[in-house]
Amino acid sequence: MPDEVLEAVERAEPDTDPEPGLHPEHDPSDYGDLGTADRPGEEGNEIGGAAHSAPGNLLRSSAIMAAGTVVSRATGFVRTIVLAAALGTQLLGDAYQTANMVPFAVYDLLIGGLLASVFVPFLVKRKKRDADGGAATEQRLFTVILLVLAVITIAAIALADWLIRIYAGEFTASQHEAATLLARFLLGQIFFIGASGIASAMLNSRNRFGAPMWAPVLNNLVIIGVGAMFLVTTGPGTTPGSVTDSELTLLGLGTTGGQVLQALVLVWALFAAGFRWRPRLDLRGSGLGEAVRTAAWMMLYVGVAQAGLLVTTNVATRAGVRAAQEGEAAGGAGITAYQYASMLFQLPYAIIAVSVITALLPRMSAHVADGRKDLVRSDFSRGLRLSAVLIVPLSVAMIVFAVPFCVLIYANGSTSAEDAAAIGRILMVFAAMLIPFTLFQLQMRVYYALGDTRTPSLIALPAEAAHAALAVTLLVTAPPRLVVVLLPVAYGTYYVVGSVLAWRGLRRRINGLDGRRILRTLALLYAAAAPSALFGIAMVAAFSLVPGTVLPSLLAMATGGTAGALVFILVAKRLGVTEVTTFLEMVRSRLLRR
Repeated sequence: MPDEVLEAVERAEPDTDPEPGLHPEHDPSDYGDLGTADRPGEEGNEIGGAAHSAPGNLLRSSAIMAAGTVVSRATGFVRTIVLAAALGTQLLGDAYQTANMVPFAVYDLLIGGLLASVFVPFLVKRKKRDADGGAATEQRLFTVILLVLAVITIAAIALADWLIRIYAGEFTASQHEAATLLARFLLGQIFFIGASGIASAMLNSRNRFGAPMWAPVLNNLVIIGVGAMFLVTTGPGTTPGSVTDSELTLLGLGTTGGQVLQALVLVWALFAAGFRWRPRLDLRGSGLGEAVRTAAWMMLYVGVAQAGLLVTTNVATRAGVRAAQEGEAAGGAGITAYQYASMLFQLPYAIIAVSVITALLPRMSAHVADGRKDLVRSDFSRGLRLSAVLIVPLSVAMIVFAVPFCVLIYANGSTSAEDAAAIGRILMVFAAMLIPFTLFQLQMRVYYALGDTRTPSLIALPAEAAHAALAVTLLVTAPPRLVVVLLPVAYGTYYVVGSVLAWRGLRRRINGLDGRRILRTLALLYAAAAPSALFGIAMVAAFSLVPGTVLPSLLAMATGGTAGALVFILVAKRLGVTEVTTFLEMVRSRLLRR
């Protein structure tokens, strides 16, 4: 569908150059988005290349992956709701979130970046070039990765106390003890996260896509069960001071057990695909060392992303503790509420923009190979404007309905309605950052299409400096209760600064970025969304008079959302937003075709 959208817009508008006279010259979102499958110009994009020669196989693989992604996100959403009910958003929730964040941060910093940016492309290249089809390289790589993972995991578990202090320096004594005990179990995930990663990469190189997309569902289901058991065992309102070691053990072992199950399923699928592990450590002349040395820029990018995570976690956890110490209810003042809001914030991008990016990357890469940077510029402009057709109204709707929506899904068990409303207020600020976030991600893909990983890494340095400076300033100057509510502004600053710097660089390299047309489309989309926003606000205010929490939230969102969508479409058509009409025509044609 994304290709059809791009082609439809391409037919609907002339290819003009709105920014003549420029001299041609020469994300953290989620570092996981920067893996080899997303970056053209690297060998990693040859993964699954055989599938391209068989349309039926490609369609089946795409369908399996799409279904797995949908189910994985759905079960992940349920997992978050269950954990919110079990642990709440106060001090115990912050302890669990921090302890569970550390293993992923350690893994990404020490090996995850290498796996995504170096080892997988290296493996694919050797499979194509070696006489044995890369079999020896696979054995060496699998052996080395598992050994390194084992060493890192053991060291991390031994340093659990210090790792918690690094990420959460102001935890209360009972909160620190709970987080440390949880971390001793949860840090064991490092080995299994890595095993899942290398097994998934090797499965993809064999054109086996189903297991890597579906295995996380099992992980989510296990954690959902563990969260429900914890809630039944302890009841709502458990605190770091009242929770027992056995209850924390259930939580820690259960969470790690989900990751273990995911890894076992993936390794089993790898063996079922024909791989037989024969440990090899004869690394001399294998090329692994040279491959690692080429990863400097990506490792810099990963390091900056992890530094940002460290700053955010410290600021949020400290704010939560300070709010509690000042006698305020700490729900919504710490890292747990911030993460729950962040997860909702990224959903529109993950669902909408990623699909457009998937279509854009090979097109832009092909245009670069043909020397047609003018077409790269056109595809970037179309991709951003098409993403904005849905992202702009959704971001406005998130601002309007954030509080009732979060109350509806999170106000259960240990999370009160006020705690859930606090998550909604954080989401409102996050939603305002959705367009800068999307713009930055698309700009990074243009750099990758140009074969440039150095510039994104250099852009990340001043962008992260701006984020860190503002985050720390908020911690020092704002009331503890408001720090996390305002923290998405610091998060968005990273993408605003990064987008400005990336825009300047790309404008020189591809002779402009169609800025006037993009700005006009965004302005018209926001103007079209304004009447819908006013109507939605009126519905939220009106239905707030209805008793209870669930019914008012449902009525406000159903009425305001449905009518607001219709109003947006009508106003957009009246304003002449061609992207909206083109998108609607494409959807209508596909429905009639079915």
